[in-house]
Amino acid sequence: MAGRPRRVAVVGGGPGGLYAAVLLKRLGPDRDVTVWERNAPDDTFGFGVVLSDETLGGIEQADPIVYAALRRDLVRWDAIDVVHRGIRLRSAGHGFAALGRHRLLEILHERCRALGVDLRFRSEAPAGLERSYDLVIAADGVHSTTREAYAHVFRPQVAAHHCRYLWLAADFALDAFRFEIAETEHGVMQLHGYPYAADASTVIVEMREEVWRAAGFAELGRRESARRCAEIFADALGGRPLRSDRSSWTTFRTVVNERWSHGNVVLLGDAAHTAHFSIGSGTKLAVEDAVALAACLEEQPSLDRASAAYEEERRPVVASTQRAARASSEWFENLGLYLDQPPRQFAFNLLTRSRRVTHANLRLRDARFTSSVERAFGCPPGTPPMFTPFRLRGLTLRNRVVVSPMDLYSATDGLPDDFHLVHLGARALGGAGLVMTEMVCVSPEGRITPGCTGLYTGRQAEAWRRITHFVHTRAPGTAIGVQLGHSGRKGSTKLMWEGMDEPLEDGNWPLVAASPIPYRPDSQLPRELCRARLTDIREQFASAARRAARAGFDLLELHCAHGYLLSGFLSPLTNRRTDAWGGSLAKRLRFPLEVFDAVRGVWPEERPLTVRISATDWAEGGTTAEDAVEIARAFAAHGADAIDVSTGQVVAHERPEHGRSYQTPFADRIRNTVGVPVIAVGAISSWDDVNSLILAGRTDLCALARPHLYDPHWTVHAAAEQGYDGPGVVWPVPYRAGSRRPPTGRTDAPRPRLAPGG
Repeated sequence: MAGRPRRVAVVGGGPGGLYAAVLLKRLGPDRDVTVWERNAPDDTFGFGVVLSDETLGGIEQADPIVYAALRRDLVRWDAIDVVHRGIRLRSAGHGFAALGRHRLLEILHERCRALGVDLRFRSEAPAGLERSYDLVIAADGVHSTTREAYAHVFRPQVAAHHCRYLWLAADFALDAFRFEIAETEHGVMQLHGYPYAADASTVIVEMREEVWRAAGFAELGRRESARRCAEIFADALGGRPLRSDRSSWTTFRTVVNERWSHGNVVLLGDAAHTAHFSIGSGTKLAVEDAVALAACLEEQPSLDRASAAYEEERRPVVASTQRAARASSEWFENLGLYLDQPPRQFAFNLLTRSRRVTHANLRLRDARFTSSVERAFGCPPGTPPMFTPFRLRGLTLRNRVVVSPMDLYSATDGLPDDFHLVHLGARALGGAGLVMTEMVCVSPEGRITPGCTGLYTGRQAEAWRRITHFVHTRAPGTAIGVQLGHSGRKGSTKLMWEGMDEPLEDGNWPLVAASPIPYRPDSQLPRELCRARLTDIREQFASAARRAARAGFDLLELHCAHGYLLSGFLSPLTNRRTDAWGGSLAKRLRFPLEVFDAVRGVWPEERPLTVRISATDWAEGGTTAEDAVEIARAFAAHGADAIDVSTGQVVAHERPEHGRSYQTPFADRIRNTVGVPVIAVGAISSWDDVNSLILAGRTDLCALARPHLYDPHWTVHAAAEQGYDGPGVVWPVPYRAGSRRPPTGRTDAPRPRLAPGG
């Protein structure tokens, strides 16, 4: 089939479907383009539509006539107000544009008619369109019947969220994008509001399902719900009423499809994907889909190639937007965690919730607001948040950067050597507040590979003392910590680069675990630990801790993550015991807590002791985020000074949801639920992310691994890139000449485009 279809059917008359019809007819005036829409032309759900400058630019390039019509009706503003506990804080410089959804549809209807598109309202799309048309564009929304007809091909996944929300309108124009929090007797509710005309605003009221039911909204109709919402948010509305349209209380659903096309049927907009309204991207994505699809149909020689190119172009953009939308929606779902934050930190946290707006980005938009947040946090003037000190027990870290534990698999007989000295020494010279060793094993049988280091002999302790002495004398102010662990069922394997998690071909040692379950089908079967062996291993940890203290480590971390021995006791997927160390979470915690108590009992009182956990197993039936909170709470109650929050690597069949800072929400939840300091880790790669996470109160310290492999001097380079040379950053004296960032040779770089939204 040719890449430029002559007969096109569009199912769904929303903005995405209509704009696709406009573009295809404009590019091919001889095309037969028909749009089927089940509703009347003036029916619509919701009130206002927010469009980014980027989207408007794409519309202008694709069809200047539609753009000109939109521009006449757009309302623009640049401020966001955050109102919580009677305090309103404003951040400017964001740049929004909106218009009424009804007006948007009118503009697209007019353009369709002018071009000769056949619009069929109050008409269900007939079955079998794919047999009589060259191309069928399924733009029929989140509940797409076209998608469901081919569900076995598109393989959709639809996930419901935890909040109910209602689209409403007010007959006056807000002067900013407004977020307002109401703490009621039934629970927390939030208002999202923005202007879409000179005399009208969209108002969305959202709350968790249990709050919605407790407040009685389940029994109320649309008008009564609008009246109650107006009463609750009377201050934001100035006592004015709210009105509803055909919308009712609903739960947002995130749609993801494995494929977006099948034969001559192509999904577009909400039929293909959805993104939570809190980042205002639904219409934006649909319109951008239409632009991309029309372009691919023009550029590619066949429909199959065009469909593939369309999906290849759009899928990464959509995936990134959906990650941001998920972060934003989860922030609002868990809003109760942040209610007691100081006002400015709360506002900053809200503004950066999706991770699309960051500390540096917000400073570019509104330096005055950002500086006020920094002052409230305690940053001295000009000091980035990452370079503020942090105290754990008797140890004060000069900044918030941690070199994360990284297994090097380069030891012989457990002895760290010159490689470890250079590796850890270089990163200590690089300016991090805390440098962590790899997992140091408490026994020969507790090693992961033959290349793992240990602390089960005095000779090993002396080798480690050489390294800690170098750090303390050559990188004064940098602390060095040791991570103690036992491999459990994941031991006796090849070096990572020879075959990760693959069992040794010879020279194996016996494995032990909470339960006799191999890590992989080809892994060695571990023996279940009896009481006597549990006691032996507990004492091995305590002995290793004594050696660590004598070796001069400033901090000790107990490794209870990633499926190693202690982690294996915590997860229900790896602990199937029916005795005192298995079953309920409290029983699964028993042995790891015994080990923790034994280590704390011999570790010097003034030195901090932290615990690394896997906050989720990324597998059905495993440790959940709620379990992780209770695990952290238990360790904190026993004296843990901080929780290092990682995830996964517990079972081989895990399905992690990777992405930027993807593990941080687990640390955030633990910090703001339990009240214990946390270390966030996992795909944190930029100093901007570190500043953002710390200033928002989502973590206390940030641990980075791969960035420090790429650049051992990551921390001092981060300071140079920010133009900072104050407390919290120390260049080694021989390196001071390189402390200024080299000139780029470019002084006229364009100002970055600002994308609106949280």
